[in-house]
Amino acid sequence: MKWINVSYAGYFNRKYQRNGHLFQGRFKSILVDADEYLKQLSRYIHLNPVRANIVERPAEYQWSSYPVFIGKASQHEWLEVDWLLSQFGRKRNDAIKNYIDFVEKVDANELENPAKELSGGFILGNPDFVTWVKKTFLSNRSDESEIPQLRQLKPRINLDRIVSAVCEEFDCDTELILRRGHKKNMARDVAIYLARALTGETGKKLGEYFGDVSGAVITLRYNFLAKQVVENKKLKTRTNKLINRTIWLSKKPKLP
Repeated sequence: MKWINVSYAGYFNRKYQRNGHLFQGRFKSILVDADEYLKQLSRYIHLNPVRANIVERPAEYQWSSYPVFIGKASQHEWLEVDWLLSQFGRKRNDAIKNYIDFVEKVDANELENPAKELSGGFILGNPDFVTWVKKTFLSNRSDESEIPQLRQLKPRINLDRIVSAVCEEFDCDTELILRRGHKKNMARDVAIYLARALTGETGKKLGEYFGDVSGAVITLRYNFLAKQVVENKKLKTRTNKLINRTIWLSKKPKLP
């Protein structure tokens, strides 16, 4: 999609002798809870040309897939319409009629964009669906190619709890980890690595916590230890043990 957008924007600008951006924003995909939100999202998208006053009815817009959904245009192999239509009736004709009513018997300008309810910028679903995504895909993720949207959804683990676990593992005090300046400080590097992987905090916030260093320093130490973890099996076992321990502690109920 990035290649298509960039290539087409270049072609369009050359053809019409213009400069600058053609599209409002970058292409992005979202993860949708189909049972709960796909119908609303489909309707909202198909009514975009109506809201923009380009056409009076969605079927009149030539670049839309809506005519395919309602049987007015042939279906391409890459376009999936069957599952959505199945939500509107068992028989094809009944499903199409019900879908037309669902889309067209509303005021397009009064519909709210379902994307307003996005979690983390890319998940559209109810709280149970978002929780399932977190548990299934994000709970133990600590890869070095950090993605901002994923960071927002990761379970929030307390920084002090991470430092406490590292101190116990390395038999050291908190000062050794939090104060900058100590060379070859493996305990501090491990704590920084775990903090960035598990807390969801920004580099700036972590830098302030670890002795008022820059976010760039946090990234540098994180990348250093990430490489060490790949190359050193003993260190990998040790960090995985700490990850499991800190996640377990974060889920453990507090005593009254």
